[in-house]
Amino acid sequence: MFRTAELGRKVSKEQFQELAPPLRSELLEIQQKLRQMGFPAIVVFAGVDGAGKGESVNLISEWMDPRWIVTRAYGPPSDEERERPEYWRYWRDLPQRGTTGLFLSSWYSRPVLESVYGDPPPGALDRMLDRICVFEKELADDGALVMKFWMHLSKKAQKQRFEQLEKDPHEKWRVTKKDWENWRNYDNFILAAEHTIMRTSHAHALWTIVEGQDERYRSLTVLTALKDAMKRHIAHREAQRPAPKPKPKANGGAPADEGPPSVSLPPLPSLLGSLNNDASLDKKDYQENLQQLRARLNKLYRKAKDKGVSTVLVFEGWDAAGKGGAIRRLTTAMDARGYIVMPVAAPTDEERRYHYLWRFWRHMTRAGRVIIFDRSWYGRVLVERVEGFAQPAEWRRAYAEINDFERQLVEHGTVLAKFWLHITKDEQLARFQAREATPYKRWKLTDEDWRNREKWDQYESAVNDMVQQTSTHIAPWTLVEANCKRYARIKVFETVCNSLEAALKNR
Repeated sequence: MFRTAELGRKVSKEQFQELAPPLRSELLEIQQKLRQMGFPAIVVFAGVDGAGKGESVNLISEWMDPRWIVTRAYGPPSDEERERPEYWRYWRDLPQRGTTGLFLSSWYSRPVLESVYGDPPPGALDRMLDRICVFEKELADDGALVMKFWMHLSKKAQKQRFEQLEKDPHEKWRVTKKDWENWRNYDNFILAAEHTIMRTSHAHALWTIVEGQDERYRSLTVLTALKDAMKRHIAHREAQRPAPKPKPKANGGAPADEGPPSVSLPPLPSLLGSLNNDASLDKKDYQENLQQLRARLNKLYRKAKDKGVSTVLVFEGWDAAGKGGAIRRLTTAMDARGYIVMPVAAPTDEERRYHYLWRFWRHMTRAGRVIIFDRSWYGRVLVERVEGFAQPAEWRRAYAEINDFERQLVEHGTVLAKFWLHITKDEQLARFQAREATPYKRWKLTDEDWRNREKWDQYESAVNDMVQQTSTHIAPWTLVEANCKRYARIKVFETVCNSLEAALKNR
């Protein structure tokens, strides 16, 4: 695989000076075009020590406008990072749409290093690489350009590079004992690199192997590949822009090429319709259960905090279904310093500049904390689907993206509980009317609530699909019959307590 990167190719100073100015100008033009197109470029550098990764990153920042470039380099995870899922720090550091992110020692470091120095169980490395493939596919599906450079040197050339740097008093700091240890394990690194590249090079995230011995050749290769990839991606994105809708016929009929009428299938049975909407609890039993469950949750909350077990609670449901009331009862059993309630509304201008999951990844808490989402990432497959804010291809692939996101949380040891609070359409109307008649509750009722109610059937279909596609064995949905608020709150309490008990059982 690496033979073509060990040929000793060089570019003369004269050739470089001839080719560099027009290439630099074109890169700057493309960078401005990228800003207008509104997608991020994610450029990953990996490879052999001393092959020019850092120099290439510095040159890109020098030749292009650094205001629209972010550089991220990673070492061993900090305490803060270890307390969150592994990919939290990468999601946090993603570049905004229209900008370029240069990543050094990033998500490829761990698989390669563990291949050489670790003793992973069978299949562990391939699972790590599969995780990378899913991550990069999610970014690419969202429109990002993902390109990856493997900077290569032969073992002989690497040794010469180290010796050359060590002779220079201003550069010798760049060569460490770890670099020489890696050199002694060169063959193992190459085997790990070959396996990694073959398993993770895909059309949406290709590897480019770059011979790093000659600085001028290396620089032109990287910058030309970057320019060509950006141009192709911009052209591809422009070609994907939706064509204008055909105008109707002059007589008001449908366009001539509309095609045959669609066939309407009978609606499938509703999962929500199968719930027992008459489930209820009298006031006396409610007060007794609530008192006991508060004590139980408080004990579990403190134990989870001591053991560093994080908890994520997700609340979805119809407008006026009682999400806020259930959340307020839960928080009375916890220390306000140890939990966050995160109300989720339409994304801000800043949040729209990133992948839709970015704003949720960045709010993941440290070990032992609790975060409660009042609405969540499921907006992608609910309101964004129904209201047309997400295209069908976007919300359909979101099911798999959400499942992967939640799998990472659970595999990290996070307790995840998801609730859909269900009320009937008649009950919702009664609650809307009660809010209108109550001065201190009127603010809760908006025009948007009434508009959403008009699309009840569409939302119910979306909820059924959501539960079917994302209720997994590691992150199941709890459907809560909420016509009776007392019954709903106790069911939520019990589910949270049971989830914490199960997670803490063997800790």
